[in-house]
Parts: sequence; structure tokens; C-alpha cells
Amino acid sequence: MLKITEQTSNYDHLDQMTVNELLTNMNREDQTVPLTVEKCIPQIEKLVNGIVARMKKGGRLFYLGAGTSGRLGILDASEIPPSFGAPFDLVVGLIAGGDKAIRRAVEAAEDSLVGGWNDMMAFQVGVNDVVVGIAASGTTPYVIGAVREAKKRGILTACITCNPDSPLSKEVDIAIEAIVGPEFVTGSTRMKSGTAQKLILNMISTTTMIRLGHVKGSKMFDMQLTNAKLIDRGSRYIMEETGIDDYELAKRLLLLHRSVRNAVDAYKNEK
Repeated sequence: MLKITEQTSNYDHLDQMTVNELLTNMNREDQTVPLTVEKCIPQIEKLVNGIVARMKKGGRLFYLGAGTSGRLGILDASEIPPSFGAPFDLVVGLIAGGDKAIRRAVEAAEDSLVGGWNDMMAFQVGVNDVVVGIAASGTTPYVIGAVREAKKRGILTACITCNPDSPLSKEVDIAIEAIVGPEFVTGSTRMKSGTAQKLILNMISTTTMIRLGHVKGSKMFDMQLTNAKLIDRGSRYIMEETGIDDYELAKRLLLLHRSVRNAVDAYKNEK
């Protein structure tokens, strides 16, 4: 298998570059990532359609990964409830080594071919769910084993990887391959590969939430009111949607009904 993610950097003598040279060259490499992700849109679209169809039947979305890939999946999953008001278990992120691996690497956890599926069994995964394996290398046993078992059970599977024709891609229904090329620091997939994965995860979850009706216009109508900033944002959303020109009234409506959607609906129904 060709491991582009392990190829030598396009830049040498990094230790002899100035800070400005390091930043400029790193940024030059990063600019190539969005164009690479653009090539993956057909596969991402197919996956999102599959997720939306299954979530309408009560399904969930699972991300599995190790190291940086696992952390990115957890990050994306954790942002769904506050941003879109969706249940906390609608999108689930799992990482090799468990929650303690979010902060510190757990030795050899990603090398277990059965570890990923064992972690998923606690969630009683079913045919309406979707499993997405995230691995820049496309060779992580923890991820490969999980998607293999999921696919055997008729569950829609996909992957996000940064190497072509990887073992992981061969195991899934939908392979998203963002080939970003050699990393600026050789083999450091937390860089371009991680950026590509983050962009793709944003696209998957955000588009899914929009299609499920959690966004109206361009606004997060179901966001949770977890801090003063979001209460202020929600109050202004209500003013825009209802024509109310009294900020304090809009804020009172928001705090009374606990969401922008509920506040707007209640106000319009009372008119």
C-alpha cells in the first residue's frame, strides 16, 4: 500500500528555517487542503444522504478513531447538542483507549482489531445507525475491525482517510479519501491530514443537522442556551424573525421558552 502520509516532507532543513519561513511554508501547504477536500464532495454527499435517511428512522452516527483522528471525531460529536439542540447521543465519538486517551495516548490501544467493535457493543448498534471510521493512515486496526463488524451486520459504513486504496477504504461502503500529500513535518498527520478530516467532519455533521431541520435560514434555531453569548445571539435571532424591536422582550421570550424556535413559534401563535 502506498502511504502518502508517511512520505518525506516537501521541505527539508526545517530546523534551519526562520520562524517566518516555517510559518509561511506551513501556511502554503495548508492552502492545498480545501481543494483536496472539494474532490471528496460526491462521497461526502452520498454519506450525508445515508445518515439523514437513517436518522429519520431513529438512527445515530458513530465516529471511531485513534489519536488525532479519534479526538477530532469526539470534538465534532460533542458540538452537536449545543449547536443544534440534538440529543447528546445522536452523534457519538469513540477513541481507542477510551476517554482517558483524549488527553494522553494509551499505548497499543489502536492496535486491537476487536477493540473498536467491543466499544460499540455498549451502544447496541443497529441497522439504522451509521459508522464512520477515521484514520489518516487507513491502517488502524481499532477502526478497521469496527467497520468490518458493522458492515457484516448491514450497518452503513464509511471512512475518512488520507491514503489511497487503504485497507480501511476496502472495508467500507463509502470511502472518503482526502489525499493531501506529504506532511510539512514528515508523518505528522495532525497537520494537513487532521485539517482535512476536521473540514470533512464539519461538512458531514452540519449538513446533516441542516437537512434534519435544526437550522432556519442560516441560524441555529435549536441551539442550547449554555452561556450569555448564546442567549444574546438567540435574542437577536428572535428579533430578526419576529420583527420585535425590543431586545429585553426578545430575551424574556427566549428564557421563557428555552429555545429560539419555541420562542418564535409561541410569539407568532399569540399574535
